[in-house]
Amino acid sequence: MSNAAAVSSASPFLAACRGETPSRTPVWFMRQAGRSLPEYKEARKGTTMLEACSTPELVAEITMQPVRRYGVDAAIFFSDIVVPLAAIGVDVKIVPGVGPVVAEPFRTEADVKRLRNLDPCDVPYITEAIGLLVKELGDTPLIGFAGAPFTLASYLVEGGPSRDHAKTKALMKSQPDVWHGIASRLAAICGEFLRVQVEAGAQAVQLFDSWAGALSEADYREFVLPHSTAALAGVAHSVPRIHFGVGTGHLLEAMTETGAEVSGVDFRIPLDQAAKRLPDKVLQGNLDPALIFADDAALVAETDKVLEAAKGAKGHIFNLGHGVLPDSDPAKLKLVVDRVHEATAR
Repeated sequence: MSNAAAVSSASPFLAACRGETPSRTPVWFMRQAGRSLPEYKEARKGTTMLEACSTPELVAEITMQPVRRYGVDAAIFFSDIVVPLAAIGVDVKIVPGVGPVVAEPFRTEADVKRLRNLDPCDVPYITEAIGLLVKELGDTPLIGFAGAPFTLASYLVEGGPSRDHAKTKALMKSQPDVWHGIASRLAAICGEFLRVQVEAGAQAVQLFDSWAGALSEADYREFVLPHSTAALAGVAHSVPRIHFGVGTGHLLEAMTETGAEVSGVDFRIPLDQAAKRLPDKVLQGNLDPALIFADDAALVAETDKVLEAAKGAKGHIFNLGHGVLPDSDPAKLKLVVDRVHEATAR
């Protein structure tokens, strides 16, 4: 039996992704690898985010840290959504306390041509890091990830983070050909970034659409859905695909049309409601990340509520309804993992 096959047969996470009955409800956390862990802060000393993401040994170490500390059922590959953009030559910097900032925003037909395809040779450190991780993870599967075309495009068009996405929405309506040109090239880049991770050994992927919740369903369907579908198509039939958006309760049904096998649900929509709306989908989520700051009894009670709400779903992967907050106490995250495992052991 190959290593991948051995992990697949032993993994509650992969069983849940396939809609099978796992030995327990699997749990992992978005942003589990990173800023809330003291060992992460120590490992990152003296490096920028993009430097850290392109150093294989450091990527492997940071990815492993929460697996060792929490006993989660999956590792999420430590990277950043703008890594593939930087790899193809886009002048993007991750400014602490701000986020990705693009030196020359993308808003014209000529700008579309600045987005060349990603080649595996652009990201050798990704393949190397995953090779290191697969050896160390053993029975724990690795989730690859990428930012969705809309979220990446919003940074490129706005030039950085935006509260209202005004320039992005205006471009969609005023110059739809330019918008679709940018988004389609980003879909190809995202798809290749995911494929490189899967080829190297990732056994599932997650596509994050941080900003899609800013759109109406009609605009999502016209301007975003085709491109997210294309991004995920590159790894169709090879590994389970998870799709997650923030503030996207009104888009749940539309986002499932990307073909992702697992639907991530943020903390604003109870899982029993999501299960009724998506009866054929495995759900992932959805404890409010802020509740990690509650006292132990309240945190356990809220964890139990999420597990109860998920009982009507086709399958369930426990997660937060967004990423781990920077000041979260690692001991509280460990408490959640232990509670989920204890309460759902079969």
